[in-house]
Amino acid sequence: MLGRLNESKDVQGMNLPGWRLHPLKGRDLKGHYAASVSGNWRMTFRFEAEDAVLVDYMDYH
Repeated sequence: MLGRLNESKDVQGMNLPGWRLHPLKGRDLKGHYAASVSGNWRMTFRFEAEDAVLVDYMDYH
């Protein structure tokens, strides 16, 4: 997933089957997206221009 994120130029580059890509809500995570890793664990990130930034791995549920 990190390799794909590094190669992607926008959020749609992370929209692969099974990854359940979705935007996050809330004041702190507005503009961030999450991709499913396993169980409740998600990789979260946002894009600034063509770069992924603020990448994290979290159980946010």
